[in-house]
Amino acid sequence: MSEDRATLPRAIVVGSGAGGAAAARELQGAYQVTILEAGGAFRPLGLSTAWMERLRSGGLLFSHRVTGLVFPPMRTRSTATQDGRRSPPMVLVNGLGTGGTTTLSTGNALRMDESLKAIGVDLDAELDQLAREVPASTDHQRSWSEPTRKLFEVSRDLGLEPRPTPKMVDYGRCRRCGRCVLGCPYGAKWDSRRFLDQAVALGAELLTGCTVRRVVIRGGRAVGVKVRFGARPAFLPADLVVLSAGGLGTPPILERSGIPCEPRLFVDPVLCVAAPLPRSRQQREIPMPFVIQRPGYIVSPYFDYLSFLFDRRWRHPADGILSLMIKLADSERGSVSDRRPRIRKRLTERDQERLEDGVAVCRRILERFGVDPASIFLGTLNAGHPGGMLPLTAEDADTMRPGRLPPNLYVADATLFPRSLGNPPILTILAIGMKVARAAMGASRAALSSAPTAVLPAAREPSPVTP
Repeated sequence: MSEDRATLPRAIVVGSGAGGAAAARELQGAYQVTILEAGGAFRPLGLSTAWMERLRSGGLLFSHRVTGLVFPPMRTRSTATQDGRRSPPMVLVNGLGTGGTTTLSTGNALRMDESLKAIGVDLDAELDQLAREVPASTDHQRSWSEPTRKLFEVSRDLGLEPRPTPKMVDYGRCRRCGRCVLGCPYGAKWDSRRFLDQAVALGAELLTGCTVRRVVIRGGRAVGVKVRFGARPAFLPADLVVLSAGGLGTPPILERSGIPCEPRLFVDPVLCVAAPLPRSRQQREIPMPFVIQRPGYIVSPYFDYLSFLFDRRWRHPADGILSLMIKLADSERGSVSDRRPRIRKRLTERDQERLEDGVAVCRRILERFGVDPASIFLGTLNAGHPGGMLPLTAEDADTMRPGRLPPNLYVADATLFPRSLGNPPILTILAIGMKVARAAMGASRAALSSAPTAVLPAAREPSPVTP
C-alpha cells in the first residue's frame, strides 16, 4: 500500500453485488476500501441444456438443494410460514460470489424508486449518472423470436399495455443464448463486477471466501468486523462499515451485532404459467423481453430454469415450453435470522388474490396465443428479490442511515426498501449504493469540519490473520 493510501481511513464493504460494488467504487479514494465477499470468483454455468436434460432424466436433479453442487454461485433455500410450518414450496434464490445476484439476473434496467421518492429520498443524480455509465436499451426487440412477437401482440390486443424491457446488455456481443440467469458466457450482460473491477483498479482490496459474522461496536461506533476465512477467524478493523450482503444476508449480520431488524421481509415471489409448444425455443430467447405492469405484480415471458430442472410438471423438452412469469409485489411480512427456521415467509390473503389474478391473466394470454387450455401448467413458486427488514423512513432521507445504526455503520442493499418493488431492482440498488456512499462521505466531512482537531477513532489492530 502506498504512503498516501496508508493514511486514508479504512472502509469495509460487505458484499460485491449491486449495492456493495457501487458503494465501494464511490468510497475508494476517500477511504482505503476492503470488499469482503463470502463466495468466490463468479463463473457461468458450463453445462449445456442437453446435459441438463440428461441429468434431469437420470434423476440426479431430484431437488433444488443440489443446485449448489452443480452451480456453486447459485444458492437456494426454502422458506417456512410465520407459524413455523413448512409452506407450499417457495424457493429463495440468490447469488454467492463476485457480482452477487447481478450475475444471475436478466439484466433489466427499470427505474423503481417511487417508494423511496415518497419518503424524500432523491436518487435522480445517481440514476442520471448510471444512465451515462451503464448501457441500457430495448434494441433486443429487433431480434425477438416469433413466439415472443406473438405474445407481445396478443398482450397488446388484450389491452394489457406491454412495454419492451430496457436491458443492460451489449447486443454487439450477445448471442441470444437465453442463459442470462446462468451467467452470461459472452460478457454481453452488464453486472456489478464492472464496478467492482473499477474499485479494485482504483486501489480497493477484494477478499473472497470471507464470511462476516458480525460488526464489532465499541463506544457507540463500529470499529471493524469479525469474519471467517474458511475455519479461520479474524478481526478486520475499520473506520466505516457498509453492509451490502443482500436482503437475506444483511439482517442476520445486524442481529448478531446486537442491532435488531424488523419482521418486514418481502421476497418478490415468482410463479410461471406455462404450456407445451413444440419448437418454441424460449430457452434461447432473451428472458423478460417485455413487461406488463399490473396492480401488485408484473407479467413477462420467461423460461424458468428452476422449474424446468426440478419440477415434474415441466418434464417437456426445453425447446417445447412456452412460459409467462408472474412477479408479485408481496406484503412485507416475514423475517430472516440465525434462529430456526431461519427464513419465515408467508403469502397473505391479498398476495394470494393477486397471484391468482396473475395466473388468470397469463391463461388469457396463452389461450389467445392458441394453446390448449387443458395443457397449461404452473411452475415452482420461487423468489429472488428479498429486502425490507430495515426500511428507510422520511427521517432517514438525508442521512441514508436508519437511526438505530451507529453513525459510521451503513446499509446499502434492498434491506433499506420501504416496500416490495415487484419489479427488477438492480438499477435502484445501484443508485442506493452510490447514494449511501456519498452520504457516508458527507457525514465524515461534516464531523471533521465541526471538530477539526478530532481524529477518527482507530480500531486496535488484532494479531493478523492472513486470508
